[in-house]
Order: sequence, then structure tokens, then C-alpha cells
Amino acid sequence: MIVWLTPSKQDMNTPANRPFLARDRPQGSTIDAVTDHELGSPTDPGHAGSEGEPFQARQSFQGSITELKTDVIRLAAIVGESIGAATDALLSADLRSVDQVVANDSVIDELSHSVEARAFALLALQQPAATDLRTVLAIMRILHELELTGGLTTTIAKGARRLYPQELPPRVRGLIERMGAQGSIQLHLAIDAFADAEVSLASALPDLDDVMDDFQKQLFRAIFETVSTDEAGLQQAVQIALIGRFYERVADHAVQIGRWVTFMVTGELPGGPDADDAAAAGNDAG
Repeated sequence: MIVWLTPSKQDMNTPANRPFLARDRPQGSTIDAVTDHELGSPTDPGHAGSEGEPFQARQSFQGSITELKTDVIRLAAIVGESIGAATDALLSADLRSVDQVVANDSVIDELSHSVEARAFALLALQQPAATDLRTVLAIMRILHELELTGGLTTTIAKGARRLYPQELPPRVRGLIERMGAQGSIQLHLAIDAFADAEVSLASALPDLDDVMDDFQKQLFRAIFETVSTDEAGLQQAVQIALIGRFYERVADHAVQIGRWVTFMVTGELPGGPDADDAAAAGNDAG
């Protein structure tokens, strides 16, 4: 179980605390330019060197994987913070908070791309196999799910602009607050499963997702029962319905992260009747 310490934007920009970012590399750097000092020496049998070199290279390789996993967890903490911030901005109609969520999405994208580049470098230069290979592949897929989730939180926050200055009906407000909390719970559980390589935690996510689905159904009923039928009311109803859909997709991405955790630990490829829905979740984030 990991302890969720959400980094502030100021902390993320402190050189001692922020993760390695792509901009830290010299201009013109590519994967081919990643040095043995960064990722260790090649570990193939034909590599010439001292007797201790394979062991040192292995240590360096494992250290690189640990750094990737740590940055994935940090990225998930930022995304989790964005879920809460987007919900607060929506419920409070705070347009300044919306700007902060939008700005935070750039931090999410930059860190995601940095981790992805280093994962590709490991694949290209270190020839991982078995568990190590599954771990790197799972990291790359989980990055994709987190990046899409970050995009959804930005879209949810922007809903405050489209609804402003209308007030949400109390019942709708309550359901949106609960959906935001449920999305955060599922994301946290998914990353706990990743951090601990715990399949039992990952397996619980589909059942938790049923809770989010129930919230979405309740939200639709609340829209029909509480929103007025004039033009302004209909526009509000459409926006609220879309926001409910975005929260459901946030939960779907958490479920998909759990499936990639299962693959990382057992080698079982993600699948099942809900997999296509989760894979298509990013289409609603645009």
C-alpha cells in the first residue's frame, strides 16, 4: 500500500524533487544517445567486460525500472489531484480553478512523455525479458490510461465554463460530488495495485466500477426530474449528461490500469466484455 503524497506545482518544479523530464536532456538527444551510464551496459552474453559488469548492469537496469515505476506513481498522484480539482471547480463555478486544472494537464503530458521515452530506451538498449519486459510494457500502457484520464479531468473542469453562471440543482450537485470521489477512489486503488503488484486489488476494480455506473444512471434520472425544459435548461442538461459520461470514463481507465497490473504480474493479457469500452474511453476526452 502506498501513501498518497500529492506534489504541489511548486514542488514539481523544484530541481531536487521533480522527476526527470525530457527537457533535462541535451538538445538533439535521442534514444540512441542514451548512455551506458544512464541505463547500464548491455547484458547479452557477447558483451565483453569485467566479471562484475553483468551484475552492475543488472543493478542499473533494475534501478531504471524502479525510477519508471516511481514516476508513474507520481504521475497518478497529479492526475488524482486533478480529479478533485476539476470536481471542485465545477461545483463552485470557480473559473480560476479551471485555468489551474488546464495548466496541470501540461505537467501531466510532459511527465508522461518523459517516462515513455525512458521506457522505450530500456526496450531498445536493455533487451528485458519475462517479468521485466511485462513491467515495462505495462508501464507504457498505464501511462496511456493516466494521460487520457488527465485529459478527461480537463474537459470536466471546462464544463464549469459552459455551465456558468447557472447553478446546478442540489441533487445533481450531490451526485457529481460523489462521482468525483468515486473516480478518485478507483484511480488510487488501481495505482496501489500497480505499486504493490497486487492482483487482488486490481481484481476488485470492476466491482467498484459498478458503483460509478449506478451513479451515472441516477444522474440521468436527476437531470430529467430537476432540469427545466426551456432552451437554457436543455443546454444545461446536455452538459451535465456529458460530464457524467466523462466521470464514468475516468473509472473505466482505472479498471483498465488494473487489467495491465494483472498482465504485469501474471502475463494474462487484458480482455473481457468491458475492455473495448475502456479502450475507447479517450474518444470522449476531446
